[in-house]
Amino acid sequence: MVLFPALAVKVQPRGRTLVNLDTIVYTDESKVSTSTVTLLGFPVVVEATPVSYSWNFGDGTPALTTSTPGKPYPAKEITHKYIKRGAVRLTLTTSYAARFNVADTGWQYVDGTVPVTGPATPLQVREAVPVLVDPPG
Repeated sequence: MVLFPALAVKVQPRGRTLVNLDTIVYTDESKVSTSTVTLLGFPVVVEATPVSYSWNFGDGTPALTTSTPGKPYPAKEITHKYIKRGAVRLTLTTSYAARFNVADTGWQYVDGTVPVTGPATPLQVREAVPVLVDPPG
């Protein structure tokens, strides 16, 4: 059994956001993951390359699929606006293209992709209310 990386969602602002504010999401830089296992006495090298990212924002909106892992502020590459307050849990499903090589006999590709969902990231969505005040004076 070979485990592919389960990537977590990183959020800015961290831990909480405001209704109607662009909330930035991203994950760790994507790279090829390589593992070597022994199968029936032969070394098998397995490579997994992330090819797409499906972002579930936890508020009932459809998932957003991207080809990049996003970037932190100030990039604003991948954002989401929440329309109501509450507690949400964001998840990221990374789809990997996989290939393997048995005892240096050449690479063989696995059909399709392998989806791996990472751990949930909790987020509090709050609402700011403007208040007019009489300045001292």
